[in-house]
Amino acid sequence: GVYNVQNGRVWAISRAEAERQCAIHQKTKFSTKVMVWLGVCAQGLTEPVIVEHGTMNAERYINEVLHIALRSGNLMLGDDWTYQQEGAKPHIHKMVQKWCAAHFPSFISKDRWPPNSLDLCPLDYSLWNELAGSMNWHRIATKETLINEIKCSVKKIEKTKILHSVHYFTIRLRQIQKNGGDYIR
Repeated sequence: GVYNVQNGRVWAISRAEAERQCAIHQKTKFSTKVMVWLGVCAQGLTEPVIVEHGTMNAERYINEVLHIALRSGNLMLGDDWTYQQEGAKPHIHKMVQKWCAAHFPSFISKDRWPPNSLDLCPLDYSLWNELAGSMNWHRIATKETLINEIKCSVKKIEKTKILHSVHYFTIRLRQIQKNGGDYIR
């Protein structure tokens, strides 16, 4: 996970000294938020989809995410690839499942995918941390600078990190299979 600055403690002579050590990150309560979707494969990362307002539902997921996933997958992999998603509510909605089955070259339906599959998503077990680590958090002061920093930082993630993460997927899949479907510990 990402380092939780709320739980961190800093020993310093003064607040100024702590700030010089980059140990203090001030954030307003109920700060602005964005949702980010990102796709990953051995060829690299897709462009990020930034959702600035509202909640993701099945219709938004189709219109704002899946079209980009399809275009990116076809550009990076041609017509021989499989779309995998996790078990979020918009992902398992029957309208989304139908759209995916009709448009992607291959698709793992909700009935064939583990419901709690964070252990099998390269973004969750590796690449979100890489993204967070490549961001310059001191540049972020507004929603606009946050979005720009996300877009720039996606491009900074090293290809070797992406390849390692994708390669590790099959190893993790075997570990879960060996554990009888339980989480990796």
